[in-house]
Amino acid sequence: MVNGRIVFVLPAKVYQGDTLPYIRLPRPVYIIPPRVFKNERERRRYTRLVRDIKKVYPLAVKARNIFYFIQDSVNKIKDPVKRKLFIKEQEQLLREQFEDDIRHLTFRQGRLLIKLIDRETDHTSYELIKQLKGSFSAFFWQTVARFFGENLKEQYDPHDEDKYIEEIVHRIENGQL
Repeated sequence: MVNGRIVFVLPAKVYQGDTLPYIRLPRPVYIIPPRVFKNERERRRYTRLVRDIKKVYPLAVKARNIFYFIQDSVNKIKDPVKRKLFIKEQEQLLREQFEDDIRHLTFRQGRLLIKLIDRETDHTSYELIKQLKGSFSAFFWQTVARFFGENLKEQYDPHDEDKYIEEIVHRIENGQL
């Protein structure tokens, strides 16, 4: 407090003779203009995509956090038998915690979950299963997914195919949705 007034001290940088406040933001800020739709059908599809991502994105974030916890824990366990038991225990806990949520997803929401898990972990669902459960389990679940017309090896492409998903996720993270 100086002369009865509250004073804030900020780091500053001098740019072309001017002193400007220098503030580091914790993550990138995306400025996204409002979406303009060509027709009502496109607006409905986008609205449905927003609804589905709002439902699935929190699951993908939880999956990322759990994956990193399990990966860190598994790397610390040297004994292969204990490692396998730990993974089985974690799998059971995951089933108890998320089975109801995942069972009630539509096919479209399940497809989005696969893509968002890839976005959050930088690994496809197939790679995650293979890393934690082995090649046979990964092959089995890929076969099941292919039977239903899905692909666990599908990669997330934020610049082309999945640009609307990326935009919606940024809007959610910015608090716009």
